[in-house]
Amino acid sequence: MVRKGKLADIVSKALYDDDPNFYVVGYLDFGKVKESLLPEFLKISENFETIPATRIVYIKRENKILFNKIMK
Repeated sequence: MVRKGKLADIVSKALYDDDPNFYVVGYLDFGKVKESLLPEFLKISENFETIPATRIVYIKRENKILFNKIMK
């Protein structure tokens, strides 16, 4: 699943304490950042099997950035 740390905490809170449809995940797909809602992302990534957590660039909730990985 998700590596432990801030990212795991955000995903866990979104799934179990909040509405996951408020969360937008930005992830790398062939060098471009794509966005999807958290439930949709979990389906697409098959629970982080086909799209690993390392490709997540950011997670937003209502336009507030909760997680941001600095891109090189």
